[in-house]
Amino acid sequence: MEVYFRKSYPRSMEGNFGRCYLDDDRVTRDGLSKRIKAFRSFLRDNGIDSKVPFNLPHRVAAARAGMGTFGKNCLFYSNKVARGGSWTLPIAFVIDEAFEPDMPTMEIGCPDWCRNTCIAACPTRALKGNSQIDPRKCISYLSYFGEGITPLELREPMGMFVYGCDRCQNVCPRNQPWLAQGLPMNEKVAAKEDYFELSRLLHMDREYFETKIWPHMFYMSYQDIWRWKMNVARVMGNSRDKKYIVDLVRAFEDNTDERVRGMTAWAIGNIGGQEALTALKGLIDETSDLVKEEIRTAKEFC
Repeated sequence: MEVYFRKSYPRSMEGNFGRCYLDDDRVTRDGLSKRIKAFRSFLRDNGIDSKVPFNLPHRVAAARAGMGTFGKNCLFYSNKVARGGSWTLPIAFVIDEAFEPDMPTMEIGCPDWCRNTCIAACPTRALKGNSQIDPRKCISYLSYFGEGITPLELREPMGMFVYGCDRCQNVCPRNQPWLAQGLPMNEKVAAKEDYFELSRLLHMDREYFETKIWPHMFYMSYQDIWRWKMNVARVMGNSRDKKYIVDLVRAFEDNTDERVRGMTAWAIGNIGGQEALTALKGLIDETSDLVKEEIRTAKEFC
């Protein structure tokens, strides 16, 4: 059972990225993979062969082994680590030795008094209760697998998350004991904080993406960099910070993808004000109906 939140993260990063992605080393292989390799060596030294296929249902395997329960947010909650919280990554090993498991805990472990906090807090209404989720509305899923320009009705509810989401975990009563403690800073993550600054992400080229960003957040390849830039533009718009208008106009002019251009126009309008309206009047698109409609709608916001 790997706890991915043993140290705190820079606030500017926690506000825009899900914590489980901030120190994900499945590409760089400089943390968890070393611990898995060491454990497999320990098993081998004791006559047990093993494999670690990452396509196994790890959370279900952990619950069937009696290591924890599920939450109404569909996440796995450990019995013993992270103070019973969900900041965990279960790792399933396939071994050639039989062990007697603990009693399976394939159940919801949420206290009755929480009053469906996570369900009520989900801004896109992705959580349906009874351990059901609509991935098409989940902020995490939308941020790296959503198709096309993000639907208008989901843009503001997705808030400030560029990649991933921790909303249902942050409000969960079962996670409060872990969140309440003071944790030391994750220096490895803090060292790359500048790489994930919003303006840099909005204007990044292939080399920047593949060397600075992709090794840590790899669900999208360079072919999907439009989605990164669209997400960043949406977040800038939701920030309502006028300092981003210049960046958004530049992104509109520099990008050919209509999904990026359309979202930058929306973001400028969502920031609003005379400066935004002036910027929108200067945006010209002669081919894309999608972008024309986004500019028209954005002007109405102002």
